[in-house]
Amino acid sequence: MRLSKLYLPTLREVPGDAEIASHQLMLRAGMIRRTVVGIYSYLPLGLRVLSKIENIVRKHMDAAGSQEVRMSVVQPREIWDASGRWEKYGPEMFKLEDRHGREFSLGPTAEEYFSFLVKDELNSYKQLPLNLYQIQIKYRDEKRPRFGLNRSREFLMKDAYSYDRDYEGMLQSFKEMEKAYDAIFTEIGLDYVKVDSDSGQMGGNLSTEFQALADTGEGELLYTEDFHFAASIEKCAVVYSIEDTAEELPMEEVETPGAKTIAALCQQLSIQPEQTVKCIDLLVKGEPVFALIPGDRELNMTKLINYLDVAEHDVEMMDHDTIVKCGSFPGFTGPVHMKGRFIADDRVFQMKNMVVGGNKEDIHIKNVNVPRDFQAEKAGDLLTAREGDMSPDGKGTLHIRRGIEVGQIFGLGTQYAESQGAGYLDENQQKKPFYMGSYGVGISRTITAVIEQNHDDNGIIWPLVVAPYHVIISIMNVKDEAQLALGEQLYKDLSKDWEVLLDDRKERPGVKFNDRDLIGIPLRITVGKGAAEQIVEFSHRRSPKEVREVSVSDIAQILQEEKAKEDKHDR
Repeated sequence: MRLSKLYLPTLREVPGDAEIASHQLMLRAGMIRRTVVGIYSYLPLGLRVLSKIENIVRKHMDAAGSQEVRMSVVQPREIWDASGRWEKYGPEMFKLEDRHGREFSLGPTAEEYFSFLVKDELNSYKQLPLNLYQIQIKYRDEKRPRFGLNRSREFLMKDAYSYDRDYEGMLQSFKEMEKAYDAIFTEIGLDYVKVDSDSGQMGGNLSTEFQALADTGEGELLYTEDFHFAASIEKCAVVYSIEDTAEELPMEEVETPGAKTIAALCQQLSIQPEQTVKCIDLLVKGEPVFALIPGDRELNMTKLINYLDVAEHDVEMMDHDTIVKCGSFPGFTGPVHMKGRFIADDRVFQMKNMVVGGNKEDIHIKNVNVPRDFQAEKAGDLLTAREGDMSPDGKGTLHIRRGIEVGQIFGLGTQYAESQGAGYLDENQQKKPFYMGSYGVGISRTITAVIEQNHDDNGIIWPLVVAPYHVIISIMNVKDEAQLALGEQLYKDLSKDWEVLLDDRKERPGVKFNDRDLIGIPLRITVGKGAAEQIVEFSHRRSPKEVREVSVSDIAQILQEEKAKEDKHDR
């Protein structure tokens, strides 16, 4: 491709609404353009990268025995009603009606749809196991679209679904998909880890996330040395107990003017945070719920939502007026002499003589004990793990890093098959539901992960395997006949084996170099003053200052050597 013909509207300035490097660079490098918040158009360079990642995913899914199909993005309400997720999925689902008043969604995922697809034709144990996948656009009306393609409302995803006759078969399919995903992200060249994760809206209790490590990632990962243990912050268990054998003391109200925070309370009463209990005031489906946790810890909302068996959008924080209507005062809510549903982390039941809110302005209560002074539901672990905690396996302390979720695999069990009446006849002609798995790769999001891990101050540094072009030939002066002729000849010869971009524009060398760095083509050939002697300059985007003069006759071998180096590094 000639740069003089390429639609490449690069930007010199960093867009003001772009928060992270990948978003900034994709806009500046002319890869994407925003249509509205959270929805983007792909320009030629961006689409080439997207297609390359898509083809890598397709290659490894095919190798794993999965078969590609293509489903519509429009899904009828009835199949979502059958699973109970039409309402539960919540405001993230785009919903629409046709001219006859029939309701549909723009698919955010496709568990129901794939179950519906096979229900009438996949009906014998002899047809199992089966694995189907599609590469399709998904739609989720994100509350806060941000970080460019990393959290958008329209995105390209590979989703696959396996059908097995029993749990053991589902587990085998899960492992095969895990292996395929390892191959996908290894070939792309991502620095990634696998973490135990929460299944969320998907259901089931078997789930693994593939997280590309990045300081700008939205997800927090808890891990031990060498990632012998790793889990998402939503999933990671907090393992500790309190051995408090103190004698229970009489309750006592104390004045704590303005002490609406644990820090202020501890300063006034000269106590430690672990002697206090936080009360988090929530509305769950419009009903008041109060979560109780030790004062030195933070509530894990995902764990609470799972305990309550509600959707994330069903839970909101109480406002000032609602807290007052419940009989308390903001900043001073507590479980004593207060009506409502109180749900407590297990550690609260091990504490003695705790300090809690007094439900009156500027009042707390000392020496509170359960069950003597209040009743609460024992909800298990409701805490957020933190740096320095012991890992759940007891083999190390936890550290925190951030990551971008590029893939997730789920063992779903039979729930979706049962909701659609999908199943098979066994050897005894007894109908049984499928055990399903669900497997997703965020193809468009993977682009952001690659860039977050591969960039510098000047632009993107593409790994060769996903680069929009492998080689860029920059002619310094297109008015120089020797330079132009050599550049054209190299372009013709190398294009037989490589994807080549020829910068034949009538621009200053500085402009060409800046654009070359920005768009990140890995292998760079500069045709300049040595053209008459068949000498060019070669450099790699990853080490741009290491420039060497080489003979044109050696270029083909040099390119092959560079490819071999990268292939070896990826393995």
